Amino acid sequence: MRVKLAYGKDGLWTELPDRNVTVVEPKYVPAVPDEREALRKALRAPVGTLPVRELAGPDDTVAIVFSDITRPQPRGVMLSVLLEELSHVPREQIVLINGLGTHRPNTEEELAEMLGPEIVANYRLVQHDAWDQSNVSLGQTSFGHDAYVNVEYMRASVKILTGFIEPHFFAGFSGGPKAVLPGLADERCTLANHGFDMIGHPKATWGITEGNPLWEEMREVALQTSPTFLLNVALNRDKQITGVFAGDMLPAHAAGTEFVKSVAMVPVPEPFDIVITSNSGYPLDLNLYQAVKGMSAAAQVVKQDGSIIMAAECWDGVPDHGEYGKLLQMASTPEELMEIVGAPGFLRQDQWQVQVQALVQMKADVYVKSSYLDEETIRRCMLLPCISVEETVAALLERCGPDATICILPEGPMTIPYVEP
Repeated sequence: MRVKLAYGKDGLWTELPDRNVTVVEPKYVPAVPDEREALRKALRAPVGTLPVRELAGPDDTVAIVFSDITRPQPRGVMLSVLLEELSHVPREQIVLINGLGTHRPNTEEELAEMLGPEIVANYRLVQHDAWDQSNVSLGQTSFGHDAYVNVEYMRASVKILTGFIEPHFFAGFSGGPKAVLPGLADERCTLANHGFDMIGHPKATWGITEGNPLWEEMREVALQTSPTFLLNVALNRDKQITGVFAGDMLPAHAAGTEFVKSVAMVPVPEPFDIVITSNSGYPLDLNLYQAVKGMSAAAQVVKQDGSIIMAAECWDGVPDHGEYGKLLQMASTPEELMEIVGAPGFLRQDQWQVQVQALVQMKADVYVKSSYLDEETIRRCMLLPCISVEETVAALLERCGPDATICILPEGPMTIPYVEP
């Protein structure tokens, strides 16, 4: 059996035994016939509010938020059509904000690739800084956490959130209010929202929003900022737009998550001995930190004490920025790591990612296939190196026996696999 895993920009072909192999992937939805027309139609006939053109006047200041490089949002076409609809607003009154959360700023070259050189050249662009002392306080949330949000966004009279809806391993789904928290949030707000108890809640998982404390706090903070309009899309494996969801933030996002759920949720009858997963390819597999999402997707359908093979290109390394790599080196076992991040008062950037990784590793061994991480680096992150997917599978079958079952998630966390009750 030959299967292509989403890996980097070109994919990774893998040769596997024909026996006891199950391929699990989202339903394929073809692209809309005309992306620009689909976007334009949604902007002019939105859910629960007026067309975007009528929500902003020539005297308004407009903030448009977009996702950073770690997300495959088709920003160029989305912002191009959106800005056409706002052509009556003077350009100097429009600011485009890169919703970085606590991620690194994107380079000028990356921004040009993400947005297109024409947009970069003609509009003011701000990259969110989670450590900026001028971030605006919104007071405390109902969860008792201090909320601070980007000052440029808060100054605008019209606030437009854009993004891409996909399954998310602890927020349920991306898109919607995630553009504000963590996209535009202060580090303190993100750390609290992504804290140990919040991440550990049983409903802080794939495909769940209502009852999920992380998502509910994201919704609360986003609503406090009075967003004017939401423009979200869904994509297929070719990164083509399959659905456009625009209008009032909550109903538009709800429509999008229902669409994505119907495509991404895939049941299996029982867990597998070995699960091979990708991290959805470029850009999500840019580093090991992001690859934890694919590990978590695989963990939903792997047996206790089974094995996961994660294929992620990791051209951005572990990465060097943030605390993820440093936190992993504070412990020698997943159990020890859980004790460290779960200690009262412990609060560090990226602890949420190591917490999820530790939980996955307490269930299964995790092997990493990467073109940019050497074996020593992988081992330092408490993971096992995989030089070749085929060789690792052969070794695992020798250990587990020829009847071992294998699951393949070619699109990684674009799929929400689950074991049927």
